[in-house]
Amino acid sequence: MKDWLDEIKWDSDGLVPAIAQDYKTGRVLMMAWMNREALSLTAAEQRAIYWSRSRGKLWRKGEESGHVQTLHEMRLDCDADVVILMVEQIGGIACHTGRHSCFYRVFENGEWKVVEPVLKDPHAIYSAGH
Repeated sequence: MKDWLDEIKWDSDGLVPAIAQDYKTGRVLMMAWMNREALSLTAAEQRAIYWSRSRGKLWRKGEESGHVQTLHEMRLDCDADVVILMVEQIGGIACHTGRHSCFYRVFENGEWKVVEPVLKDPHAIYSAGH
């Protein structure tokens, strides 16, 4: 039997982009990277687990902030090189800036305009040193 993880077209670093969407609204919350272990654990634990390129380790979304992403469904695109995670965003904050979505800037009149408020001060979300 073929391993479902072997069907993923991993990039040269062994990663695949993962887009987290709100399972109720379809709103894109964030994009992050997953390696084989992260994707396997996401399926096993039914919560979003990513690979942090900057920290070089697995990152369980919400491990520090409490803003866990509970998995409802995973989808793979036609080229098998992008994963979508349909999630419930616990606490309503996906972005480390304290906003609902990481995509809070809109391009208008030649510039990026912030169109979403900070829901919670990032300093109140994360411990010192984040």
